[in-house]
Amino acid sequence: MKNIFTKEITAEVISRIENLTSQKQPIWGKMSVSQMLAHCCVTYEMVYTDKHPRPNAFTRFMMKALIKNIVTSDKPYVKNGRTARQFLIVDEKDFVSEKKRLINFITQTQELGEKEFEGKASHSFGKLTAKEWSTMFYKHLDHHLRQFGV
Repeated sequence: MKNIFTKEITAEVISRIENLTSQKQPIWGKMSVSQMLAHCCVTYEMVYTDKHPRPNAFTRFMMKALIKNIVTSDKPYVKNGRTARQFLIVDEKDFVSEKKRLINFITQTQELGEKEFEGKASHSFGKLTAKEWSTMFYKHLDHHLRQFGV
Protein backbone atom coordinates (compact mmCIF):
# COMPACT_ATOMS: atom_id res chain seq x y z
CA MET A 1 0.00 0.00 0.00
CA LYS A 2 1.33 3.43 -0.89
CA ASN A 3 2.48 5.72 1.93
CA ILE A 4 0.28 8.83 2.00
CA PHE A 5 2.81 10.56 4.27
CA THR A 6 5.34 10.88 1.43
CA LYS A 7 5.34 13.98 -0.74
CA GLU A 8 5.38 11.88 -3.92
CA ILE A 9 2.26 9.89 -3.04
CA THR A 10 0.46 12.98 -1.74
CA ALA A 11 1.25 14.75 -5.02
CA GLU A 12 0.00 11.73 -6.99
CA VAL A 13 -3.30 11.65 -5.07
CA ILE A 14 -3.80 15.40 -5.39
CA SER A 15 -3.09 15.17 -9.14
CA ARG A 16 -5.81 12.52 -9.42
CA ILE A 17 -8.22 14.77 -7.51
CA GLU A 18 -7.34 17.68 -9.80
CA ASN A 19 -8.35 15.50 -12.77
CA LEU A 20 -11.92 15.34 -11.47
CA THR A 21 -14.57 17.65 -12.90
CA SER A 22 -17.92 18.58 -11.45
CA GLN A 23 -19.58 16.58 -14.24
CA LYS A 24 -17.60 13.35 -13.69
CA GLN A 25 -19.88 10.34 -13.28
CA PRO A 26 -19.13 7.32 -11.08
CA ILE A 27 -18.24 3.95 -12.56
CA TRP A 28 -20.18 2.39 -9.67
CA GLY A 29 -22.21 3.67 -6.74
CA LYS A 30 -24.72 6.45 -6.27
CA MET A 31 -22.69 9.42 -5.00
CA SER A 32 -22.04 12.44 -7.16
CA VAL A 33 -18.44 13.57 -7.45
CA SER A 34 -19.00 16.41 -4.96
CA GLN A 35 -20.64 14.00 -2.49
CA MET A 36 -17.68 11.64 -2.90
CA LEU A 37 -15.23 14.44 -2.09
CA ALA A 38 -17.27 15.38 1.02
CA HIS A 39 -17.42 11.68 1.95
CA CYS A 40 -13.62 11.43 1.74
CA CYS A 41 -13.30 14.50 3.97
CA VAL A 42 -15.14 12.74 6.82
CA THR A 43 -12.08 10.61 7.66
CA TYR A 44 -10.05 13.78 8.08
CA GLU A 45 -12.82 15.61 9.94
CA MET A 46 -12.65 12.85 12.53
CA VAL A 47 -8.95 13.58 12.98
CA TYR A 48 -8.93 17.38 12.83
CA THR A 49 -12.38 18.53 14.04
CA ASP A 50 -15.04 17.79 16.64
CA LYS A 51 -17.77 17.64 14.00
CA HIS A 52 -18.48 13.93 14.52
CA PRO A 53 -19.23 12.59 18.02
CA ARG A 54 -16.95 9.82 19.17
CA PRO A 55 -18.69 6.43 19.32
CA ASN A 56 -19.46 5.05 22.77
CA ALA A 57 -17.17 2.42 24.33
CA PHE A 58 -19.25 -0.56 23.17
CA THR A 59 -19.42 0.70 19.58
CA ARG A 60 -15.66 1.39 19.55
CA PHE A 61 -15.03 -2.15 20.86
CA MET A 62 -17.21 -3.64 18.12
CA MET A 63 -15.67 -1.47 15.42
CA LYS A 64 -12.17 -2.38 16.53
CA ALA A 65 -13.09 -6.07 16.52
CA LEU A 66 -15.06 -6.14 13.26
CA ILE A 67 -14.06 -3.17 11.09
CA LYS A 68 -10.51 -2.12 11.95
CA ASN A 69 -8.81 -4.85 9.91
CA ILE A 70 -11.00 -4.08 6.90
CA VAL A 71 -9.90 -0.43 6.81
CA THR A 72 -6.24 -0.90 7.82
CA SER A 73 -5.34 -3.97 5.75
CA ASP A 74 -3.95 -3.87 2.22
CA LYS A 75 -7.01 -5.69 0.84
CA PRO A 76 -8.97 -3.28 -1.41
CA TYR A 77 -12.55 -2.32 -0.57
CA VAL A 78 -15.33 -4.02 -2.46
CA LYS A 79 -17.40 -1.93 -4.85
CA ASN A 80 -20.75 -0.77 -3.48
CA GLY A 81 -19.82 -1.75 0.07
CA ARG A 82 -21.79 -0.38 3.00
CA THR A 83 -20.48 2.68 4.78
CA ALA A 84 -20.88 3.96 8.32
CA ARG A 85 -23.71 6.41 8.97
CA GLN A 86 -21.28 9.31 9.58
CA PHE A 87 -19.89 8.87 6.07
CA LEU A 88 -23.25 9.05 4.27
CA ILE A 89 -23.54 12.24 2.27
CA VAL A 90 -27.13 12.69 1.10
CA ASP A 91 -27.29 16.38 0.27
CA GLU A 92 -25.54 17.91 -2.71
CA LYS A 93 -22.20 19.58 -1.99
CA ASP A 94 -20.22 22.30 -3.73
CA PHE A 95 -17.61 20.62 -5.93
CA VAL A 96 -14.96 23.36 -5.72
CA SER A 97 -15.12 23.80 -1.95
CA GLU A 98 -15.14 20.03 -1.24
CA LYS A 99 -12.20 19.49 -3.58
CA LYS A 100 -10.27 22.27 -1.86
CA ARG A 101 -11.13 20.94 1.62
CA LEU A 102 -9.98 17.43 0.72
CA ILE A 103 -6.71 18.63 -0.80
CA ASN A 104 -6.07 20.75 2.30
CA PHE A 105 -6.69 17.79 4.61
CA ILE A 106 -4.37 15.55 2.56
CA THR A 107 -1.65 18.20 2.51
CA GLN A 108 -1.98 18.86 6.25
CA THR A 109 -1.68 15.14 6.97
CA GLN A 110 1.43 14.77 4.82
CA GLU A 111 3.04 17.83 6.40
CA LEU A 112 2.38 16.55 9.94
CA GLY A 113 3.95 13.25 8.88
CA GLU A 114 4.27 9.76 10.21
CA LYS A 115 5.67 10.79 13.59
CA GLU A 116 2.47 12.72 14.37
CA PHE A 117 0.33 9.67 13.61
CA GLU A 118 2.44 6.91 15.19
CA GLY A 119 0.35 5.66 18.13
CA LYS A 120 -2.32 8.33 17.58
CA ALA A 121 -5.79 7.21 18.64
CA SER A 122 -8.39 7.11 15.91
CA HIS A 123 -11.97 8.17 16.38
CA SER A 124 -13.22 4.58 16.25
CA PHE A 125 -10.35 2.09 16.49
CA GLY A 126 -8.09 3.25 19.30
CA LYS A 127 -4.36 3.69 18.80
CA LEU A 128 -3.07 2.99 15.30
CA THR A 129 0.42 2.78 13.88
CA ALA A 130 1.48 5.33 11.27
CA LYS A 131 1.33 2.51 8.70
CA GLU A 132 -2.28 1.75 9.65
CA TRP A 133 -3.18 5.44 9.38
CA SER A 134 -1.47 5.70 5.99
CA THR A 135 -3.22 2.59 4.71
CA MET A 136 -6.59 3.80 5.96
CA PHE A 137 -6.16 7.24 4.36
CA TYR A 138 -4.69 6.05 1.05
CA LYS A 139 -6.94 3.01 0.57
CA HIS A 140 -10.11 5.06 1.06
CA LEU A 141 -8.96 7.82 -1.30
CA ASP A 142 -7.78 5.34 -3.94
CA HIS A 143 -11.07 3.42 -3.77
CA HIS A 144 -13.15 6.52 -4.46
CA LEU A 145 -10.82 8.01 -7.03
CA ARG A 146 -11.00 4.71 -8.94
CA GLN A 147 -14.79 4.90 -8.53
CA PHE A 148 -14.61 8.10 -10.60
CA GLY A 149 -12.05 6.83 -13.07
CA VAL A 150 -9.03 8.84 -11.96
